[in-house]
Amino acid sequence: MIVTTDDLFKVAYGKFAVGAYNINNMEQAIGLFEGNVNAQAPFIVQISKGARKYANPQMLEAIIRAAGDLYPEAIFAVHLDHGDEETCYDCIDSGFYSSVMIDASHEPFDENIAITRRVVERAHAKGISVEAELGKLGGVEEDIQVDEKHASLTDPDEAKEFVERTGCDSLAVAIGTSHGAYKFSGGQGLHFDRMTAIQEQLPGFPLVMHGSSSVPREEVQRINAAGGAIDPSAKGVDANQFAGAVPLGVTKVNIDTDGRLVWTRVHREFFRDHPEQFDFRKPGTLFVPAYADFIVDKSRKLLSYGTLEQVRAALA
Repeated sequence: MIVTTDDLFKVAYGKFAVGAYNINNMEQAIGLFEGNVNAQAPFIVQISKGARKYANPQMLEAIIRAAGDLYPEAIFAVHLDHGDEETCYDCIDSGFYSSVMIDASHEPFDENIAITRRVVERAHAKGISVEAELGKLGGVEEDIQVDEKHASLTDPDEAKEFVERTGCDSLAVAIGTSHGAYKFSGGQGLHFDRMTAIQEQLPGFPLVMHGSSSVPREEVQRINAAGGAIDPSAKGVDANQFAGAVPLGVTKVNIDTDGRLVWTRVHREFFRDHPEQFDFRKPGTLFVPAYADFIVDKSRKLLSYGTLEQVRAALA
């Protein structure tokens, strides 16, 4: 059942975070739905600009609709991740999305506000909510690249002004996370003091953590043992920190890189162990339960495990 992102946030705020996962194909969609049904957790299906270019919006929408029919118990929202203004408008006009993210965080503060405000007005006219971003995360995600020296944490006072002037419904904040597999080289983690300060300025307002993959060392080691060449020092966010972020207003957590690592590990190991094989359906079949197990584990960290009936009752 597709629901609005706002509805999920109203139930989740202060209790758990909703996992938001990017998909690009059928296998990811099936694993995502199966994992969250197994975990009895609500979730957000995210489609990026890159995914829309790769798989075509119509194809992705058809896959999500089919997965919703196959897993009628699932409760989920559909979200555009890291959209520019043009892509946001296309998704708003499609009538399929629960929410869109306008990412103008690379623009000066006032220009970010102006762009975000335009998208908010267009989206709200159609009953669609808007996520915006303030602050700059380091790392790489598709066509977004910010080196660590230019990354900057979100300023709490600016966050308050930004929300008031744009009317956005949730805010992605820079609080110590980073995009991509090449994340932290040292012991950096989440800045709980910054989260606290932002929440004090925006009480009850949903905050979003981007770049929240953990980049598990075991996944990296297994990929490299099967022929990969990922930097073995690659490091992400300690998923055990998610629970501490929930009471501070973090209501949505974006996880993409870890899912790609699961995909890569399953396929590399399969073709290493079966070099005579060329049927891509065989590793795809193995990926689905592996990804579903990954989703169940993440839902436990996000405190969303077992909350589906609570959400269903709230939406009734």
